[in-house]
Amino acid sequence: MVNTWNRLKCTSITLRTILSPHLQLSRSYSKLLPGNASNIRILNNKITNLVRNSKLDDARMLFDKSKQRNTVTWNSMLSGYVRRREIVKARLLFDEMPERDIVSWNTMISGYVACRCLDEGRVLFDEMPCRDLVSWNTIISGYAKNGKMDEALRLFNQAPNRNSVSWNAMITGFLQNGDLSNAVEFFKKMPERDAASLSALVSGLIHNGELDEAGKILLDISFKNEDKMDMVHAYNTLIAGYGRKGRIQDARRLFDQIPYKCRRDERFKRNVVSWNTMIMCYVKAKDILSARVLFDQMKERDTCSWNTMINGYIDTSNMEEACNLLTKMPNPDVYTWNSLISGLAQMGKLESARELFDKMPERNQGTAWRTRFLDDLMENDGYRVKSHREEMIVSIPAVISKGSDLKSAFLK
Repeated sequence: MVNTWNRLKCTSITLRTILSPHLQLSRSYSKLLPGNASNIRILNNKITNLVRNSKLDDARMLFDKSKQRNTVTWNSMLSGYVRRREIVKARLLFDEMPERDIVSWNTMISGYVACRCLDEGRVLFDEMPCRDLVSWNTIISGYAKNGKMDEALRLFNQAPNRNSVSWNAMITGFLQNGDLSNAVEFFKKMPERDAASLSALVSGLIHNGELDEAGKILLDISFKNEDKMDMVHAYNTLIAGYGRKGRIQDARRLFDQIPYKCRRDERFKRNVVSWNTMIMCYVKAKDILSARVLFDQMKERDTCSWNTMINGYIDTSNMEEACNLLTKMPNPDVYTWNSLISGLAQMGKLESARELFDKMPERNQGTAWRTRFLDDLMENDGYRVKSHREEMIVSIPAVISKGSDLKSAFLK
């Protein structure tokens, strides 16, 4: 098994690189007194912080250096290896543990599940001296995610207790395997449904092309809504699904059905993601006028709202209105600037593109990418690009704002 899962990549590093962090840690923790409960808590906090900051080697060095450890110390180190998918090292550490608690067993099983080593995870599950709800949900979810629904269902039926996580694992598993009837049946049988259950079902039905079924279930639950659950995420998901299929009227009908203001008998209302999603539907359909009407009606906008509207104008070659929105936008981000510069350059408006580029307040944050179209176009237009090459590095942040993954959702 060690040979199978040992995928460590060896890299050449200098002796100074090896010794430097070790010497720093030795100085930092040299005052840690062994045998004292307070010091063990300090040790555990230090190891936990190192693991959270991806300094696993430093955490292991401190772990090995410490003579006094408790189960929390071992579990902290074990969770670090599991997070990094270093399952071989995790198992070696697990086997060395003088005492294990239920957290130790659950952590190790979750590591095997994450690495799709279900057989090894199942062996540990069967060997557990006692199991809790997390143990059952972890192994059930592992089988469900890997398409082994028969075994997942068998364990689900054997579980002494179940919660919404147990039911959601089964529903998601059925949907991933295209078994829509069982997914819907399980959803209807749930003793207590929550927003996550409904969103998972709606998303899965959309993924399998069953938008009408998703809409029927959503409206039926919305009409009853006995649990007064927050359904806005499920609504937003279905609106996006309609938008991807070009069913703009259905999307708008659903958007209009979301309560604008939260009444006493309801627990959800239209949020900024709802507005952004509907605007994106119009933008995708090239109905820029309807998108702008909705945009102007928004009481609250985020960065995604502005970027969606600006990109709508760029896609319809209306750069004048796109640039006009830029002047009104409270906090343009790098994505906003990149979109406008790209749009201007692709339309041959190189002078305007360069002027906008020069006005950018930030150019080197996040993951950098070189705007070659500006390099090439400006070079052809007489600019001396070579002197500005370092200047031409711009970036797109990984997350624009709340709800900023809308555009990628429509491209799926």
